[in-house]
Amino acid sequence: MPQMDPLAVENSKTPEGFEDWTVETALDLAAEEHIELTDAHWEIIHFLRRHCEENGATCSARLVLKAITAQVKDRGGKKYLYSLFPHGPVVQACKIAGIPLPPYSLDLSFGSVH
Repeated sequence: MPQMDPLAVENSKTPEGFEDWTVETALDLAAEEHIELTDAHWEIIHFLRRHCEENGATCSARLVLKAITAQVKDRGGKKYLYSLFPHGPVVQACKIAGIPLPPYSLDLSFGSVH
């Protein structure tokens, strides 16, 4: 498994704004993360984009993780999310979804794996 550089998120081609995101952008960002997007990934990506539109992009990493974990509770919750986004469901999913990383999401002990 490739090692993730903690600065890779900051140095990636993440869209400038929420509206700049496209499916092609998501595919490019997923390729950077060595993730082949499946329907399960798209479900989380679209959920995160809706969540961001409804609640704003400034909610904490803890709230984002709680929301997406509740969305997939019947499939294994966090364990399922980490199977989709192995370097952290908050960091990788937000990056691919083209939404700003929540505050503290790069805390090495929470929501990301470095």
